[in-house]
Amino acid sequence: MATSNYSDEFKRDAVHQITVRGYPVREVSRRLGISTHSLYKWMKLFGIGGLAHLSGVWRRVASRRASIFRKK
Repeated sequence: MATSNYSDEFKRDAVHQITVRGYPVREVSRRLGISTHSLYKWMKLFGIGGLAHLSGVWRRVASRRASIFRKK
């Protein structure tokens, strides 16, 4: 398996440009000289995956709250 040429800080910054600042993946890819595949993989590691996990947590909380109110 190949080692990464980019630090975690660099990867997080690239993901931040997409997820927070709103730049398109293709533009960030061109500007930084990185493949779009790498950016999507980093988004899964550092950005989007985390948000998806949080939405799952909130769904479970909402479901529990609903079940508590149904029991009353």
